Amino acid sequence: MSCFDAISHKIENKSARIGIVGLGYVGLPLAMLFSKYFNVIGYDIDERKINQLKSGESYIIDVARDEVQEALNKSFLPTSEFKELERCDFIILCVPTPLTVENDPDLSYINNSCLRIAEILSPGMFIILESTTYPGTTNGVVNPILERSGFKAGLDFGLAYSPERVDPGNKNYKISMIPKIVGGINEECTEIASQLYQCIIRDVIKVSNAKTAEAVKMLENIFRHVNIALINELSLIFDKMEINTWEVIEAAKTKPYGFMPFYPGPGVGGHCIPLDPYYMSYIAKRHDFLPKFIEMAGEMNDFMKTHTVNLVDEGLRKVGKSIHGSKLAIFGMAYKKNIDDVRESPCIKIIEMLVNLGAQIKIYDPYVKSVKTSVGILSSEKCIDDALQDIDCALFLIDHDEFRDLRTIDRIKCIRPSVVIDCKNLFNRMDDCIYMGIGRGDTCNEKASLCISPSDI
Repeated sequence: MSCFDAISHKIENKSARIGIVGLGYVGLPLAMLFSKYFNVIGYDIDERKINQLKSGESYIIDVARDEVQEALNKSFLPTSEFKELERCDFIILCVPTPLTVENDPDLSYINNSCLRIAEILSPGMFIILESTTYPGTTNGVVNPILERSGFKAGLDFGLAYSPERVDPGNKNYKISMIPKIVGGINEECTEIASQLYQCIIRDVIKVSNAKTAEAVKMLENIFRHVNIALINELSLIFDKMEINTWEVIEAAKTKPYGFMPFYPGPGVGGHCIPLDPYYMSYIAKRHDFLPKFIEMAGEMNDFMKTHTVNLVDEGLRKVGKSIHGSKLAIFGMAYKKNIDDVRESPCIKIIEMLVNLGAQIKIYDPYVKSVKTSVGILSSEKCIDDALQDIDCALFLIDHDEFRDLRTIDRIKCIRPSVVIDCKNLFNRMDDCIYMGIGRGDTCNEKASLCISPSDI
């Protein structure tokens, strides 16, 4: 009899205990979903998170307070004691996979978690990695660490990869509605992992192996990364030709086949799109292949932060001012609209560049209380009016719904800052001020003194 027969039976009768390592934007929603059907132990090293959960509070916009309280009373145990996970049948890793300062993969969170799992691993356990990573990580990194326990993957314990597919703030696509990719280190592991996810997710797609599942995640996000880079580059070209990129996109969207809209902006953010290309680039080079296309896309998207600063400089020069000594209000700290997630947000680098050029900065975001940068921690103003008072330039980086509100437009028109920079096509025009933006086609072609082009990066 296979050691996995018992765990398969536990899935069927819902007696399996699920452990989630990492209770962030991926792990906590997953824990809440599993807790509707299984007993769940959620582990995180952050004591503040655990204390909040134990008190019935949520720190993630996609998880309601009532949902946490219901799970606590039913089947969810949050803990900062790793040893609690030894009681689990499944342990699912949802830990960060950031980059080093050299833009190489930082697998330290995965490595450290696996080392601790190896200490409590017992026959029949099943480990699933959900963290975004390059193809080959499950077999080449996770497996060797776990086998330090003396047990053999695929024989004594299960091992699979299933990439997270979470879109923070998207109310139309909850985790249970998004098809789940699953690939194990062998066919039996693929089947067991699929059986588990089928309990909580409508559609489960089995692929050949873990490496293929890892490659799926890379493709999904690199596809978006290079297409965003393409539209960003086109927006720079169209601006010089006095063509409105946003109008071009809206017209192109009318084609019923062969086109998918992507939009320009001040850079890419979030945990996946800015990072995944570098994970793929890293592993490609280790296979003696130079991924020029992927790396050029990264350079283009990174340049948009500099381009945004250039627009601020150009706008201020039109009113006889410079960045040095000017007062700026930056609207939008999150990496996308209507969420509180600032991971890899372009705003951080833009703030740092502007402060280093001598600007005085204040920020406003209805979802983000503060943001940590290399030039200090900035706290959000209480309201739009407070942010708009006594400034030379208003810089809109994110298209929160509140910023599109007519009342916001009226407040801007009433207070009338000298310069408005619109990076997300929020407004049609702004009279009585210098109004500029990314991809609007009406940006002056005069070269600002600090202007840097993509080729200069």
